[in-house]
Amino acid sequence: MLKNYFQAVALTFSFLIISSAHADVILHAFNWKYSEVANKAEEIAQLGYKKVLVSPAYKSTGDQWWSLYQPQDYRVIDNRLGDTNDFKNMVKALKSVGVETYADIVFNDMANESLLRSDLNYPGNDVLNQYASDQTKYQSLILFGDINQNLFSENDFFPAQCIHDYNNVDDVQHNRICGTPPDTGLPKLAYNDWVVSQQQSYLKALKAIGVTGFRIDAAKHMTIEHLNKVFTPKITKNMHIFGELITSGGKESIEYKQFLAPYLDRTDFSAYDFPLFSQIREAFSYNGSLNSLAEPKNDGHALDNSRAVTFVITHDIPMNAGFRYQIMNPTDETLASVYVLGRDGGVPLIYSDHNESHDNARWQDFYKRKDIIGMIKFHNATQGTQMHILSHDDCSIVFSRGSKGVLAINKCAQDKTVSLDFPSSGLKNGGVYQDMLSSDSQPLNEFVIHGRDARMWLLK
Repeated sequence: MLKNYFQAVALTFSFLIISSAHADVILHAFNWKYSEVANKAEEIAQLGYKKVLVSPAYKSTGDQWWSLYQPQDYRVIDNRLGDTNDFKNMVKALKSVGVETYADIVFNDMANESLLRSDLNYPGNDVLNQYASDQTKYQSLILFGDINQNLFSENDFFPAQCIHDYNNVDDVQHNRICGTPPDTGLPKLAYNDWVVSQQQSYLKALKAIGVTGFRIDAAKHMTIEHLNKVFTPKITKNMHIFGELITSGGKESIEYKQFLAPYLDRTDFSAYDFPLFSQIREAFSYNGSLNSLAEPKNDGHALDNSRAVTFVITHDIPMNAGFRYQIMNPTDETLASVYVLGRDGGVPLIYSDHNESHDNARWQDFYKRKDIIGMIKFHNATQGTQMHILSHDDCSIVFSRGSKGVLAINKCAQDKTVSLDFPSSGLKNGGVYQDMLSSDSQPLNEFVIHGRDARMWLLK
């Protein structure tokens, strides 16, 4: 009995360590060259990031951002962001400063090359001829396998049918993502033994290089059977894996019930917390209330802390016309970022691009914006401490993080005065707290949150 008790304690302690480690902030270096990430490794570490998610690494062709999400060949890394050697150098540079590398994985389909050829041989004759024309180069870039022959043939794909009903699970998970007619769509990979073995070889190769996390792109377009076939316990060991399953809301939404719930029930992986994102957007809307952000998990509007990857913007939102309605007002997005980075729960992800969406450089160098750096400092300093809601109403929310910090958000235009009861708040009575978003420093017995503003105080 005593032995079982100590085993249970050890397992609980181990889980807490893993959960705490996974709560470190991820920088999504969207569309960054691998060499750029490597050159900025020290800066990234100094800013407080502990993990970097990079865009897909394999053979792909094209100058558009979406071309990186259309794989031609898993066996080599060769695209406009760099090659296998660049990728290895990046992982090494990040590791040298204590930062982990996460890879974006695309296993749902292969590149749409219907305008170039009618067959489904991948990577195809043109790419094989490219390999043959510079054998010294491409032999040095091999991750696994024999690049003198194709990786996949027509036997490795589902029949060419476009998705017609995005609320039909079978349709979404077995048919192609297509554009407007006559586009025939992205060739949909079957999950036969050969496909699964090659995808596993690719993951093993990335792990061998030093990758410690996988983001599964378009996970709702893969069956649970496919996911569990590829991501075996041996492959997932010591890895942080999370899927992209877009939902319009929490447990009440159709997408949640049909796609996210089965994924959570039948895998051990994490996921983007789209239920929380939906709740955040609603809460910060004109008629919304911050009351709904006090305990969002209680009514099914947030994932479990240990399985959530939280955010206020992902690359799909500004880059795809169909998702741009989800872009928040800039001030609301900042206040929402304070909430995401200040709360206890999930792994925060910070998106930063090079103005690919042409939104007046809104997210260009976002990763090092002064207020974002302050938010990360607060997050890192309070990680693992208990979150205690102190007050909330339609306009504001205030909570403490143990005795270390206090977060306050006011989404409305009018100033808000807050008085704290120290015995119940858990804060240090008489302690001076320094705001990470401004030069404000005070004991916090009573304070004012200005309209459309926030504070993230840390105990000095």
